[in-house]
Amino acid sequence: MDFELGEASLDQRDYHDIVDLFVIGGGINGCGIARDAAGRGMSVELAEMNDLASATSSASTKLFHGGLRYLEYWEVRLVREALIERETLLRAMPHISWPMRFVLPYHKDMRFESNTPTSKLLNIVMPWMKGRRPAWLIRFGLFLYDNLGGRKILKGTTSISLSGTVEGAPLEDRLEKAFEYSDCWIEDSRLVVLNARDAQERGARINVRTKVSSALQIDGIWHVTLETQDGKQRTVRARMLVNAGGPWVADIIRNTVRINASEGVRLVRGSHIVTRKLYDHDKCYFFQGADGRIIFTIPYETDFTLIGTTDADHPDASQSPVCTPEEQTYLLKFASEYLKNDISDDDVVWSYSGVRPLYDDGASSAAAATRDYVLKVDQSAGAPILNIFGGKITTYRKLAETALEMIAPFFDGKTSVWTAGVPLPGGDFPVDGVPALGAKLLERYPFLTGRWTDRLVKAYGTDAFLVLGDAKAATDLGQNFGANLTAREVIWLMDKEFAQTAEDVVWRRSKLGLRLTSPEIKALDAWLSATRLQQRAV
Repeated sequence: MDFELGEASLDQRDYHDIVDLFVIGGGINGCGIARDAAGRGMSVELAEMNDLASATSSASTKLFHGGLRYLEYWEVRLVREALIERETLLRAMPHISWPMRFVLPYHKDMRFESNTPTSKLLNIVMPWMKGRRPAWLIRFGLFLYDNLGGRKILKGTTSISLSGTVEGAPLEDRLEKAFEYSDCWIEDSRLVVLNARDAQERGARINVRTKVSSALQIDGIWHVTLETQDGKQRTVRARMLVNAGGPWVADIIRNTVRINASEGVRLVRGSHIVTRKLYDHDKCYFFQGADGRIIFTIPYETDFTLIGTTDADHPDASQSPVCTPEEQTYLLKFASEYLKNDISDDDVVWSYSGVRPLYDDGASSAAAATRDYVLKVDQSAGAPILNIFGGKITTYRKLAETALEMIAPFFDGKTSVWTAGVPLPGGDFPVDGVPALGAKLLERYPFLTGRWTDRLVKAYGTDAFLVLGDAKAATDLGQNFGANLTAREVIWLMDKEFAQTAEDVVWRRSKLGLRLTSPEIKALDAWLSATRLQQRAV
């Protein structure tokens, strides 16, 4: 099996020097591991078959959070690790992550999702509760949430009134009381790109739109065949593989490296909708449904509100996830049960859906499946491969550290941890430093508007000065494609952040797709194609 290509065909291929690690998958886990490994002095190459963060990692609810509801499943270790990570990550990326307050309205009919360990226990101890979440239990859960992770930056939980307050204004009058707690926002796809960029700056090679078509073990070394979207092939040799394929992790095990593994993934689809702005304040709502599930409504991109998420099994990774009409209706109805003004399909401006590759722990429902990660080293092929199952965006850095602990025995002397507290590109300023950084940027470039400044700071941080360079006027930045997206910024995204298409730019490096028209996006795509052709010709 290992020699199917034959010695002659292998010898004809274009070899690079043997790398220590070859990472399959350009989502947050793959890019986080590539960054960590490169920073330890390992030689690293990564291949992503599409764009970075083009699947699960750009389709999250955009939160660094401990997972309050996971306490009902008694996943205390996972919650504690995530709570600790919130503030570690916040310090490293204050441009793309920031604190947010969450308002959890309370009413007497709040219910558990069926079959959680907590609901089963309470049904025995207090059967008269009939599956309801009592206020004291929610408050106790929030007490644990405040204290499990050694919180220092984020504010603790408070009780607030919803009568005559800004928090209560959008909600039905029947809701009078709420708990308010802290979590963090994260620009998920930018997080992935900045990890990839930092990995590259530390010596890793990042390949986008490059598929691993096969990986064969020969004499203890992996021979990894790469194929670009235009059909060009080359082979890389690696001492170890990391399978961070996300929804495709099982397919890579079976069909790419061709090994047997007992572990599996449960593919769970999470869908979100974006509506017009539903309220004026900057806090989020945590709504609990009659079915025991929860959703968030989150202020989004200044003028919009993000609502999600659903949990539904998604049996086929090759089928692109979409927010189904049924899921959209579910989210609209769910939110409308709390909002004073009902929302409908007419309010929806965009929707997106992603597939979470959860470790298959045999849970009875998609919502109950563990969000914890499982990492397994397999040497059955004769060379080691690390397969990654599950995980959540908040714990990506810890997952990478755990991965490197498992990788370290194969590479002597490259084991020092380093990523905690080290900022991502552009994140070298204080957690509360966004207003001051924006003021400096506006002082340096007085032609910017306030909204333009805010967007640049929250995308690039201190690198915003490098993006704008020596510009004295807006015209110095080249063509304006709409919404103040200029040619100079797009070139930065191409040169530094691996962007190749308009979709990469307006949906993953930014969310300007919410503001640009279809003709503007087409014009941008044409400009990108022409510019890439010019770069190849030079």
